[in-house]
Amino acid sequence: MRQKLVGVALALTTSLTGSVLAAPDDGVDCEWRITASHVLAELEGDNSKRAKRIREALVSEGADKADFVPESCTETGSGGSGDDDQDGDSSGSGSGSGSGSGSGSGGGSGSSSGSGEQGATAAEAFDWGEPDVVDDFEDLDGGWNFYDGPGHAGNGIRSPDAASVSDGILTIEGTGDGTTGGMAWSGNSQKYGRWEGRVKAPKGSESYNALLLLWPTAEDFPVGGEIDFMEIMSHDRDEVNIFLHYGADNSQVQGKVEVDATQWHNWAVEWTPDGVTTFLDGEQWWKTTDTSILPPGPMHLCIQLDWFPKGDSDPGEMHVDWVKQWSVDEGEGSSTDSEGSEGSTDSDSSTSLTEEQNSKG
Repeated sequence: MRQKLVGVALALTTSLTGSVLAAPDDGVDCEWRITASHVLAELEGDNSKRAKRIREALVSEGADKADFVPESCTETGSGGSGDDDQDGDSSGSGSGSGSGSGSGSGGGSGSSSGSGEQGATAAEAFDWGEPDVVDDFEDLDGGWNFYDGPGHAGNGIRSPDAASVSDGILTIEGTGDGTTGGMAWSGNSQKYGRWEGRVKAPKGSESYNALLLLWPTAEDFPVGGEIDFMEIMSHDRDEVNIFLHYGADNSQVQGKVEVDATQWHNWAVEWTPDGVTTFLDGEQWWKTTDTSILPPGPMHLCIQLDWFPKGDSDPGEMHVDWVKQWSVDEGEGSSTDSEGSEGSTDSDSSTSLTEEQNSKG
């Protein structure tokens, strides 16, 4: 039986000790180490007493060390019946990124069904060719590391048991007490690339955010950056955000598009040396051409249902039909020749981590 890990302890007590957050004693547990590393990053800038206690306990286990997550943990996923997670926080035009609402409701694939349907995709619209990696979620053996430990910023629990597949659809379920899940495609890390996924999120708890994001494989957030290219934050699931984190002070640029996210839609991100572009059902809706804010190193895809407790006890869930990944050469440019989205990346238009977390509740 799997040893109870950090997340279980955090859910049962508010008084944390080193023993409560002790790492498993049965060798290197990649899922625990990845989760602990993410939680430590998610606590960046949180100076509450609770956050300090969690941070101290994780640091005592070595979670702040560069080699805490060994390379073997990112060479391939651990598979199994779990999921993995990360955080989901993360703005402008000209050579920046924008907070405009982009292309409105995007393409028309929302009424299509999930498994067996494709809908309009960025890959087809811009001729990306055959993907290097695909997961159609016929099972949970697609090379994922599943989060197993504390929830986002220490809230709730991330459990591998929250993820399941049926009829080619991945479902991550979140309970009213904050037990949820996430998963990282750690073995498919790359610098630059394209990713696309078909996702929907039924209306449910306002405490749950559904995310597709890119996370730094070096586990060096915030310096390593973060690209939340699909974050469904609204209770009614009627708008979706992009947050791009950058820099040691966790600066952010963002954008928002209105869409019925309870229906199936295809969400894509393209990261090239020229910038970052996001797509909805094959149409660009946000872009930054500010190369100074791009991630400095390799990243990998994560799928997460994160819990930001707002006092309700309602469940939440998200569904994923498929995800795909393409590589991009160093000299390859953006699929579109448009300028950056409305806005800029100066300090007046960027948001802080605190502001973003507050907007989530």
